[in-house]
Amino acid sequence: MSQQLQSFSFSFAKRIPSTPSIGSTTITKPDHIHLSFGFAAPHLFPIEQLSASAADAVTQHGRKALQYSGSGGPGKILKWIQNRSLVHGIKAESNQILVTYGSTQGIDLATRILLDPGDHVWVESPSFFSALQAFRTAEAVITSFPIDEDGLRVDLIESALVEAKRNHTPIPKFLYTMPTYHNPGGVTLSIERRNRLVQLAKAYNFFILEDDAYSELNFTGNKYPSLYTLLPERVIYLNTFSKIIGPGLRLGWVIADQRVIDKMRLLNLGGSIGVFAQEILAQLLEHFAFQEHVDSLSRHYRKQRDVMAEAIKSSFGDHVTFHLPEGGFYIWLRFGNHVNTSEFLQDAANRGVSFVDGKSFFHNPEGYSYLRLCFSYVSKEQIVRGVNILADAYFAYANKSAS
Repeated sequence: MSQQLQSFSFSFAKRIPSTPSIGSTTITKPDHIHLSFGFAAPHLFPIEQLSASAADAVTQHGRKALQYSGSGGPGKILKWIQNRSLVHGIKAESNQILVTYGSTQGIDLATRILLDPGDHVWVESPSFFSALQAFRTAEAVITSFPIDEDGLRVDLIESALVEAKRNHTPIPKFLYTMPTYHNPGGVTLSIERRNRLVQLAKAYNFFILEDDAYSELNFTGNKYPSLYTLLPERVIYLNTFSKIIGPGLRLGWVIADQRVIDKMRLLNLGGSIGVFAQEILAQLLEHFAFQEHVDSLSRHYRKQRDVMAEAIKSSFGDHVTFHLPEGGFYIWLRFGNHVNTSEFLQDAANRGVSFVDGKSFFHNPEGYSYLRLCFSYVSKEQIVRGVNILADAYFAYANKSAS
């Protein structure tokens, strides 16, 4: 076998990344506490309802639902997306909606229809690592801009656009942003900045790729308009069932101008997406108290957030700062500038807790003093224990660095 591997000299495409996108650990010990996993709480999956829906999909529609184009489920899902979008102020015709394999496929499709090698993409710093991976694979030129407690620094975006126009340098093809309950930052873009950002997109003629994966998980009741509602002709909107029903369904959606959707459809070489999964989901949503379900999720995750926030304050004191998120899954910890969280990542894992080090969320070599914790996946007791273990690993690192 080793001789076969040594003789393997085939040349792969240069655009293939050298390392996989990350976000979790490979540790399988049953008592390990996974604060790295950006997973939904498994006990909140509507298992009984999904079981009945799957049975109905097979017995009532199976012979058609298992064909390439499916049965009536995909049409019902489109209608559901239209109606649910209206709750959030988004008006879309069916030809402006494309169901995808999760919202991550939407990122990939938008990247593939808009970018040629060497085109420019602007992102937040930090940003979702799978999006960064997609842009790198497309051989884009990536420029990043910082966030603060009010989200993306739109003033810096504006300054960069003015400078690019003055110097006749490239304007981005699109800007990728997660304006509501940011991953990993937990921040939400202010309404004032939302309005200014879409004004800039219109004035300078670039797209905004709006990733709205966590927007249903609202802990405060505060409402923020999606960027799509402010400039539908220049915003490509992404959302997903992963956070609100279950990630294993692998279903999300894109809402955009019909011309954008038509281009995306050309890249779906296998035809419709997950039509049998759509049939099951359609059966579920037809009789499901969805708003009650979402409210229950938000209440649960808010309690989880509060437990983690208190545990962080208790265990770390003034060694860290963080923004308390209004929704979503994550708390983004900032340590002193001299701290490198990658340097105690393995020790923390050895002690029994995993996290994602900050550098993983940045395009440039930075973010070393940050780390991301997820409060959605584990129990309250595990959160407290995991944060305590993490603090032990950090203080062991800090003491060693000081000696």
